Amino acid sequence: MIKLVNVKKEYKYVTPLKNVNLTINDGDVISIIGPSGTGKSTLLRMINLLEKPTNGQIFIDDDEITDPNCNLPKIRQKMGMVFQFFNLFDHLTIVENIMIAQIDILNKSKQEAYEKSLELLKLVGLSDRKFSYPEDLSGGQKQRAAIARTLATDPKIILFDELTSALDLTMVDEVQSVISSLTGLGKTMLIVTHEMKFARSISTRVLYLDDGIIYGDGTPEEIFDNPKDARIQLFVHNTNTLSVDIVNKNFDFLSFSTTIKKYCNKNNLSIKTGNRLYLAFEELVQQILFNELSNPIINAILSYDEKNDLLEMNVKYNYDYFNPQESNNELSYKVLTSAVDEINYQKIDENTYKNQIKLVLKNVN
Repeated sequence: MIKLVNVKKEYKYVTPLKNVNLTINDGDVISIIGPSGTGKSTLLRMINLLEKPTNGQIFIDDDEITDPNCNLPKIRQKMGMVFQFFNLFDHLTIVENIMIAQIDILNKSKQEAYEKSLELLKLVGLSDRKFSYPEDLSGGQKQRAAIARTLATDPKIILFDELTSALDLTMVDEVQSVISSLTGLGKTMLIVTHEMKFARSISTRVLYLDDGIIYGDGTPEEIFDNPKDARIQLFVHNTNTLSVDIVNKNFDFLSFSTTIKKYCNKNNLSIKTGNRLYLAFEELVQQILFNELSNPIINAILSYDEKNDLLEMNVKYNYDYFNPQESNNELSYKVLTSAVDEINYQKIDENTYKNQIKLVLKNVN
């Protein structure tokens, strides 16, 4: 069990944690979510005392690790931490990276450490890269190697600090898959993440942290589907929604393509789905609407329905009446229809917008 009592961390100009009280039970898998810069990583670093609290007490089982007389190195053997930027030793092979802690901390022989390392590399899908050096691995492979290294000392508690935020979208799924496979080991896991679908699927509990205060602590259903605090409601809504306004034909489509990729990454949507979504948006707006509207005023709102695993984009635009289905650009409309699962057009009566088209896509892995 982990227990934090009135834990506060204060710097000269900022207070990332404010009197946090928290009990974490053995076997809990907890995702910590919330806006950037609100104390999530600081909370993890407090638990293994990489950061010392300004005030308060932290207990690991019956030991108070904030007590100056505590045998901290011994207690840290119960914990492992996977960092955002891997922290592998560049001069060692991957198998040597995993062996070193077993030899130095657990006093295993080289043969014992080697055999255990091979088991862990198999667990994270890197058996064929055991003699590779970190520079020869992709970001996702490095992160999986870092997870294997953390597991090498058989920690009771594992802390994951935004371990996919430094990865390309193509590598996120492979790392999340490895973490998901660890939930059956019965270990206590705390995961700082910005990927809400991942947090929902893996967690027994979700903490919402904002401005150094825990405003939400509940099941994934309680936090994501029925949040009671207005801050959580707004955060969850903004995570699942993306809005863009287009007021002329100089719109930066390339930049918006990157925005869509980040949105899909945050919501744990596949690359294929993101590519289909952008293709549909580009064909509708650039190839069809821009050719029809001399002075376009367009608003597009993208939302993700986690329960049904569906993406919906509502595109509103000016002009008295224009149904893209009647466009002279038959090729672009054909591409548009092939990229989405459903298209619905309707005439609306708003001050600026007179037309609306809804695009629906199923998330496809």
